[in-house]
Amino acid sequence: MKKIGFIVCALVATVAPLHAEIETSISADVVSEYIFRGNKCGGAAIQPTLGLSAGGFEASLWGTVGIANPADTKEFDLTLSYSIGGASVGVTDYWFSAIDGGDPYGRYFKYDEKATNHIFEAFLGYDFGFASINWYTNFAGNDFKADGDRAYSSYCELAAPFSLGGLDWTATLGFVPMESPLYFADGFAVTNISLAAEKSLEISSSFSLPVSAGFTFNPCSDAAFFVLGLSF
Repeated sequence: MKKIGFIVCALVATVAPLHAEIETSISADVVSEYIFRGNKCGGAAIQPTLGLSAGGFEASLWGTVGIANPADTKEFDLTLSYSIGGASVGVTDYWFSAIDGGDPYGRYFKYDEKATNHIFEAFLGYDFGFASINWYTNFAGNDFKADGDRAYSSYCELAAPFSLGGLDWTATLGFVPMESPLYFADGFAVTNISLAAEKSLEISSSFSLPVSAGFTFNPCSDAAFFVLGLSF
């Protein structure tokens, strides 16, 4: 208890001077399908985000819940990151209400290695402005191969934004460098080739609605998706 109390006091002492610089954000997306890195994770969904940042540090909560199909897996993610210049590094704790081999009831505070519904991921990346590159690797939680060995599932994504025809576009290429049960890959595989466009529709002089549309091809699973999104 003394150790926990010391950690809490240290965090308060660190954050308190930054109080005037703390920024918060809240938003929500509504999507016609939940596509993650080239794989379908659910149907139509609402996806809220709550963020807190100070300096280069950021903490965010993100979730998704199915709209059309209540049986879709619910997800709740916590991300902690630090950015300086174009570089960023961080960790994400993914929690799912259901996961193969995990707790069938999706209990949040159950962390037993092979019976948890959490997956922990570390990431780093760099944004050059004209393009960005990000690398993600799972280092703990429920991510194992069929033989029981830890998979260390990894994913690398290259993205390039550009403007065309009055729209903001992003072209993305994502691949898995090695065998991964989470990405349904037996080895190196391209899982995400996508092109998306976004535009803000003016509803009134004081309110606009960002709308996005994009298609995704997954050569690894021979799948294709077209997704519409609204942001609030």
